[in-house]
Amino acid sequence: MNVTADSVWTAADTTPDAIEAALRAMLKERHSESASYVPARTLNLVCVVDKQWSGEIANRLRHVGGAHAARTIVCAVEPRRSAIDAVATIASDVHPRPGEFALLRETVVVDVGEQHLSHLDTIVDPLVVTDLPTVLWAPHGHQDAVGALIGLAQVVLLDSVDEPDLRDALSRALRLLDDVYVVDLAWLRSTPWRERVAATFDPRGMREALRHISGVTVRYRPDSEASAFLYVGWLASRLGWRVGTLAGSGNGLHGHARARRQEVELHLQHHPEQDVPGLAGVTVETASGLSISLDRAAGGLTEHRRETDGSEHTWKVLGASRGEGGILGQGVRQALLRDPTYKPALDAARAMLP
Repeated sequence: MNVTADSVWTAADTTPDAIEAALRAMLKERHSESASYVPARTLNLVCVVDKQWSGEIANRLRHVGGAHAARTIVCAVEPRRSAIDAVATIASDVHPRPGEFALLRETVVVDVGEQHLSHLDTIVDPLVVTDLPTVLWAPHGHQDAVGALIGLAQVVLLDSVDEPDLRDALSRALRLLDDVYVVDLAWLRSTPWRERVAATFDPRGMREALRHISGVTVRYRPDSEASAFLYVGWLASRLGWRVGTLAGSGNGLHGHARARRQEVELHLQHHPEQDVPGLAGVTVETASGLSISLDRAAGGLTEHRRETDGSEHTWKVLGASRGEGGILGQGVRQALLRDPTYKPALDAARAMLP
């Protein structure tokens, strides 16, 4: 990537108004260099992070591909800090060419103390671009900051996998849905699995088999239980199953859901060998003997299918795995969309909690 020279402004013991004025001055300066420089105007992304882990978050944001926010505001929280320091950067990925536009992306890193969190809205409000959707992401907790900023945001980006207690994670997502649209990375990690299973049963000749599903097994990394619950919740909510609570077993959970024609056995199994968050595999079985299994593999998913006559077939679904950078990028893009299937899946997932 041929990155142009950045415009950078820094200040110690500054104010939100001074930061906003600096951004306006830098944008004016870049436009004076070339009329082809134009500020990107898609969304604001407000990140509240621990200062000591801000480098990790910056690295994750660098790998979101083309889903960068137009203006990213990082509030880096540092214990015992009383003054506000800031660094503002405006950069473009390309040099402007004749007749073409070069988009400018703006990043502001504001160092704040814990004492600022309860009124963080007064710091962030002057910095967001008005008339754009604002996405709020607090990957290190800081719920007091989320409470202060919720009035500025239209979308909250979260990861239910990060919460130590699954019930708390799902309940928090439901509460947030009362005020904002929620994009849950734990939900997005199940997207390739949902897409592939939906595509398998989409042909007209396969749709009748949906009525005869008798078993679902989900394999997942032990710390990604939220993704597993949301996946089963998606199936249950889309197919009209009545779910019951799941019980613990040696390496996971098991239980039943009630479909219109039969019971569906549910198995959630730990897969500790997996090295990335999310699902390791899913298996869907029908009463007629059809079985469809998907398992994570290098470059995508391996699909194994056993037909009702006993014949078996295996092939690779290329490009199905997005990686953690892709998941975060998908989350940023999803902030501009609306997924009506998440809330019903979330309700069903909560109903299965032991």
